[in-house]
Amino acid sequence: MTTTITVAATPLARLALARADDALILGHRLSEWCGHAPILEEDLSLANIALDLIGQARSLYTLAGAVTGHTEDQLAYLRDERQFSNLLLVEQPNGDFALTIARLFLYSAYIDPYWRALGATDSALSDIAAKAEKESGYHLRHSAEWLIRLGDGTEESHRRAQSALDRLFPFTAEMFDPLPDDVAIDPADWTAEVDTILTHATLTRPSPAWQHNGGRAGRHTEHLGHLLAEMQHLQRTHPGATW
Repeated sequence: MTTTITVAATPLARLALARADDALILGHRLSEWCGHAPILEEDLSLANIALDLIGQARSLYTLAGAVTGHTEDQLAYLRDERQFSNLLLVEQPNGDFALTIARLFLYSAYIDPYWRALGATDSALSDIAAKAEKESGYHLRHSAEWLIRLGDGTEESHRRAQSALDRLFPFTAEMFDPLPDDVAIDPADWTAEVDTILTHATLTRPSPAWQHNGGRAGRHTEHLGHLLAEMQHLQRTHPGATW
C-alpha cells in the first residue's frame, strides 16, 4: 500500500488545503502543550483550541477530498512536506509560553475576520467558515488576554512577550499573500487590531526588515519536516491502519 499520495488540486481544493494545513499544523503545535502548560486551566484551554483547529482541518480536508478523491486521513498523513501549503508562522516551534501565545494571537487576529468575511459569502467554504468564526473569536480573545497579562506583567514576562513578537513578526506578511478565489483581508485592519492589543500589553510592534514567505508554495522551514515525521509516523509505518 502506498505511503505517499500526489494531489492534483483545483483552485477550490488548493484553497481548502491551504486553510486546512494552517489549522492542522497549528492544532498539532498547541497539542504539544498538553500536560505542560503553566497552569491546569490553560492546559485544558490550549487542548480545546487545538481540538477546534483540528476539527476545522477535518472539515476542510473533507471538502478538498471530495474534489481530489482522497480521504481526510490521506490528505493529512500521506502528503510529503513539499505538498503542505501552510503558513510558515504556524509551523514555528512552541518555544516558551509567551511565544506560543504570541503565535496564536497573530494568527487569530488574521483568521477571525477572515472566517467572518468568508461566512458572509456563498462560496463552497461558507458553511465551514460560519462554524469556524465562533471558535476563532474565542481563540483571539483568549490569546489577546494572555498577551496583555504577559506584556503588562512582570519585567521577565514583558521581556519574553516582546522577544516572542520580535521572533514571529517576520512570518506575518505571508498571511496576506493571495490565494485563488479567496476573500481578502486588509493588512491595515489586522495591524490596527494588533496595535490595540499591544498598546494594552505595553508591547511594541516590530518592524522587521525582512519577511519570510514560501509556505503556500511548499517551501518550509526545517521545523515542518520534524513535525510531520512525528505526526505521520504511525500511518506511514502501518499504512491503512485504523482503530
